[in-house]
Amino acid sequence: MSKSRDKELGMDRSITRRDFLNGVAVTVGTATSSMLPSLAFADTDIAPQDKPGYYPPILTGMRGSHPGSFEGAHKLRDGIFWKSAGKPNDTGESYDLVIVGGGISGLAAAHFWRKQKPDARILILDNHDDFGGHAKRNEFHPEGRPSGRMLLCNGGTWAIESPVPYSKVARGLMDELGIDPSALAAKCNVRGLYKGLTSGIFLNKETFGADFLVKGAPSGMFPGEIDNQAGNNLEGSPLAPEVRKDMIRLESTTEDFLPGLTSDEKKDRLTHISYKDFLLKIVKVNPKVIPIYQTRTHSLFGVGIDAVNALDCWALGFPGFKGLKLSPGPHPRMGYTPKGYANPPKDYEFHFPDGNATIARLLVRRLVPTSTPGSTAEDIVTAKVDYAQLDRQDSPVRIRLSSIVVGAKHLGDLATANEVQVAYLRSGKLYSVRGKSVVMACWNMMIPYLCPELPDKQKEALHYGAKVPLVYTNVQIKNWQAFEKLGIRSASCPGMYHSQLGLDVPIDIGDYKFPKTPEDPMVVRMERTPCMPGMSERDQHRVGRADLLSTSFETFERNIREQLNRVLGPGGFDSARDIEAITVNRWPHGYAYEYNYLFDPEWPAGQSPAEIARKPFGRIAIANSDAAAAAYTDTAMDQAYRAVQELLTA
Repeated sequence: MSKSRDKELGMDRSITRRDFLNGVAVTVGTATSSMLPSLAFADTDIAPQDKPGYYPPILTGMRGSHPGSFEGAHKLRDGIFWKSAGKPNDTGESYDLVIVGGGISGLAAAHFWRKQKPDARILILDNHDDFGGHAKRNEFHPEGRPSGRMLLCNGGTWAIESPVPYSKVARGLMDELGIDPSALAAKCNVRGLYKGLTSGIFLNKETFGADFLVKGAPSGMFPGEIDNQAGNNLEGSPLAPEVRKDMIRLESTTEDFLPGLTSDEKKDRLTHISYKDFLLKIVKVNPKVIPIYQTRTHSLFGVGIDAVNALDCWALGFPGFKGLKLSPGPHPRMGYTPKGYANPPKDYEFHFPDGNATIARLLVRRLVPTSTPGSTAEDIVTAKVDYAQLDRQDSPVRIRLSSIVVGAKHLGDLATANEVQVAYLRSGKLYSVRGKSVVMACWNMMIPYLCPELPDKQKEALHYGAKVPLVYTNVQIKNWQAFEKLGIRSASCPGMYHSQLGLDVPIDIGDYKFPKTPEDPMVVRMERTPCMPGMSERDQHRVGRADLLSTSFETFERNIREQLNRVLGPGGFDSARDIEAITVNRWPHGYAYEYNYLFDPEWPAGQSPAEIARKPFGRIAIANSDAAAAAYTDTAMDQAYRAVQELLTA
């Protein structure tokens, strides 16, 4: 792109770009940086998290798997780490339990252990500069001061939701944390704020011939926001008349495309065909209709409709299935999706302003009470965590950030060993601690490198899943007048860099107040899922992971500015003028891999990769959403409980 175009987009503007590298913040050309607590420390003998002003939620730039959080792990994966690492420095620390990973599962494991062993000493090690794992909090301060107005957004896990009711264990933990989703939704959801605004589809010129905004999203575009009248808004679009006609036919059809089959037989047939093939081969739509729908499954599955079975798309409310009259209820080969059940648990859904980062913060407050003021699930939203309290020597639970675990080995014979040595890399130095038990609450694919003694069959199973790569981008803008003028609150953007963008769910909770007028500052949420249509789902995830790790923040920023200008520009938006901060939450290893029976075999009970992978190994147990092959917060809690029970009853 030309330098003149970069200038038009505002690539030279002094927005907040506060990057985090190896535990040290780097401030780059920001007009407000002097007003924020400095995270750049000269004294390397004291860990950054122990110093005054350390507060990673305010960092922008490249977040998620940020620079400094994965390089050591990649060297371990490549077999070169130990060639130059040397011997770990023994800290002399010994714990009842060492947990590898400070996400929801790791924090829940510490909670469950403490309930049964109140006097236990626990150490949680996490490779990121903040706790929570994928439950990441992004915090913006439009006035440039943390003491002023605050805007929150999720940098990862979006909401409390599940396709099936929470287990007794998971729901019990939520109750202990004071989280009642249905009560919070009734009290905190701001209704009517976006009245008159709809969802839309932005057709880009590279894919469809011209830039054009279609107001009103067809069914399945945004679950819960179904508007089947989108076909009425296609006049003037670059779509050819026959494509418009077929799109309207698809959205409104009541034809039974599988006559003569029972509901169960139809469901079985639909699990063996992708939604793309269902549209092309069974509904027989014009092939030029496919790009309009291709990315609709990105946010849930990380791949397009070419790699998602048609039954899952029926369960999500996509068009084309009305005439099939499928009976409500799941099917054994359905993905882990929230619709298609006779009685989906709609009463157990809620979106905190920072997503499920609030759950992580509530867990941290219980584990380290001195870290966070307050006592409720409402006051935690605006409470500020004192990170210097997380790793205090006198605390029974310690959370040590920016610590990349590189090894976990039993001391002595596996059958009789009563301790595990855990080695970790922090600030370029290698350390070791000991634990009587260890919970691996990290990603499955890393565990074979951390525990090379594992049986080969278990290592193979741990490597099977390919986590879903994804990006949650949050952009602080001066106001959201352009959305109001265009009459939209969100837009699907098939064919563009980010597949969708929009305003967040309006929530007032505790002292946190959502922006109420279009003149107020706002955060725009954008999602990107890099994938390669035509490949198996796992291969698409691998390609996407490589894409994310090789993409610079500058490339992200340029694409963000260009896309917002094109979609919102007709409403008066100007990227150079209106963008004030950008946070790119990059997750090369995002959602847990959920089995896809278009590509995966059906394993007998007890023989799936997840079940083999999560078997305990001596004093080491495994807890994460990968262990359930289901990317939901409740499954992370359930797996944490299972792992703790395995160790305590061994």
